[in-house]
Amino acid sequence: MRLRNMKNKKEILESSKNVIKDPSNLKGSWNKEFGNDNDIHLEIGTGRCNFIIGKALRYKDINFVGIERIDTVIAQGVKKINEYIPNLRLINYDANLLCDLFDKEISTIYLNFSDPWPKDRHAKRRLTNKRFLDIYKNIFKGTNKIVMKTDNKDFFDYSLSELKDYGYTIKKISLDLQKEEKNDNIITEYEEKFMGNGCKIYMLIAEK
Repeated sequence: MRLRNMKNKKEILESSKNVIKDPSNLKGSWNKEFGNDNDIHLEIGTGRCNFIIGKALRYKDINFVGIERIDTVIAQGVKKINEYIPNLRLINYDANLLCDLFDKEISTIYLNFSDPWPKDRHAKRRLTNKRFLDIYKNIFKGTNKIVMKTDNKDFFDYSLSELKDYGYTIKKISLDLQKEEKNDNIITEYEEKFMGNGCKIYMLIAEK
């Protein structure tokens, strides 16, 4: 998918109250930022923020943080926020540096349609690779919980194997999410596209 640049992306990000400009300053004090002791859920790779905005609006007793590396993409998501959402924070940052941002503060991680990096030589870039699981271990608070959705069966199978090898228990699995109960399923922009093309959506919930 070709990504168009946004001339005013910097202005959009800097003017939004939901965007954290210096997130590393909040390491260890994210609950203070939210002003409560509610659980904090993190989406890695927000895309245009359909999922994380929907979650924050639906579950007001949970704090949500979304991280996206590409500034143009997250700026497009920020434009969808009509008014300040108190339990939502967005970050334009690299997921490789998550340990700079959080210190055992996250309850749940969402991985929605992450890049599968299909070539073997790129395996370490996959967000369910052991290298990233090591990073997540340091930012989780208590039980480690990962919720993942993808349209890529090979990546799904790879993730199942990596998670099990790392000691996770697979609590829930779906090989065709469209055919199951959708009351709690907030659809991402990629998910909508894939569903429209008749692709199966694979989902898992893993805990450790």
